[in-house]
Amino acid sequence: MAMNEQLTPRAIVAELDNYIIGQTEAKRTVAIALRNRWRRQQVPQDLQDEILPSNIILMGPTGVGKTEIARRLAKLVEAPFIKVEATKFTEVGYVGRDVESMIRELTDRAIRMVRQEHEAQVQERARELARERVLDVILPTPPASAIDIENGPPEDAAQKESPTRTKFRERLRDGGFANREIEIEVQKEQSSMLQVFGPMGMEEMGMNLQDMLGNIGGKRRKKRRVKVSEAEELLSKEEASKLIDMDIVTKEALKRVENSGIVFIDEIDKVASRASKGGGGPDVSREGVQRDLLPLIEGATVTTKHGMVRTDHILFVASGAFHVSKPSDLIPEMQGRFPIRVEMHRLSEDDFYLILTQPRNALLKQYRALLEAENVLLDFTDDAVRRIAHTAAKVNDDVENIGARRLHTIMTTLLEDLLFESDGSSPQQISMDADQVDERLDAIVRNRDLSQYIL
Repeated sequence: MAMNEQLTPRAIVAELDNYIIGQTEAKRTVAIALRNRWRRQQVPQDLQDEILPSNIILMGPTGVGKTEIARRLAKLVEAPFIKVEATKFTEVGYVGRDVESMIRELTDRAIRMVRQEHEAQVQERARELARERVLDVILPTPPASAIDIENGPPEDAAQKESPTRTKFRERLRDGGFANREIEIEVQKEQSSMLQVFGPMGMEEMGMNLQDMLGNIGGKRRKKRRVKVSEAEELLSKEEASKLIDMDIVTKEALKRVENSGIVFIDEIDKVASRASKGGGGPDVSREGVQRDLLPLIEGATVTTKHGMVRTDHILFVASGAFHVSKPSDLIPEMQGRFPIRVEMHRLSEDDFYLILTQPRNALLKQYRALLEAENVLLDFTDDAVRRIAHTAAKVNDDVENIGARRLHTIMTTLLEDLLFESDGSSPQQISMDADQVDERLDAIVRNRDLSQYIL
């Protein structure tokens, strides 16, 4: 299934606006790139292979929304999506993860995504089959010894059993047996104990070896004693797995990865080699990783346990703060693989105010919800919110600019006493104004040395 036809660039930006304040240019750029994925699917087949994705690199200080854009895109797009940290990869031949593992993980996610879609389509049939298995436990069929082998079962046996089974089936469907405990036999889950790190292909070999060892002796089964409601869920999953064709699932997933896959590489600046770097030794986590990424981004064929995956049309989005290094510190070939660069702006005091109040997951809404669990109704006056925003902007200027993450530290310090004292014993209604904010934060803000540790 391709990206939703209704997910236009304007709609994508509108959805991102619900969670991310400002950064309009970055939102527009990402929205256009996502929509181009769908547009490419609509052009003639002979031209599709010629339309390559325009990879993007997001630049900006920490805490301005780079990673949040990735998180929201993962929930928004109907395509295989993976977010990885560039710092966890090392050059091929050294201990650590090689860059091709991100494509293997992306493929695994696509398999799970397509499998869930196929299982949803057969869910009703799977539940009916699961109920029949539960009925076989609640109402066992007569043993073979009870039937006359020479003369066969009596003609009216089916008529005698059918009404009872039908009655039990209706009762089971209505939840009449939900709390009754029964013993069922289910497939034993395989534990993922084997993990191999090493040269290219070794990690994949470890996965295949694990699958091979897990299948020795067939699928293992175990008996469990559970309630009927839980038994229906467990058996429904088993029956759904039997009803879907994994060959079709794999084929569709591989096609989806190659044509719609998106890889978000965070902390790309950490693999940039600084010109002033001295000392010798192989730079296995910097230039080596960049060199390994080049063919992957340009277009290569990666071997996975599900089949071969071409990366020519996978969209790569990278992000980095570039505090110490600069985009020009990336090797020239890597710079060329990311033709679109977007600079994300540092957050202002007005941005902090909007972040506290506007998004669906605004920080003030989160703390209100937490305290409501203790029967405390917390409210902030507009002046208090603006004072919090002013404090965050001031501390970022004076100490270290960590963007919107500063709001988390300030809110935790501001509400520390209230969060500690609230125990739900009696309902409370608390309104916090600007004076209270000043009283709790002013001493810390004025003491620069103390604010370095607390804020």
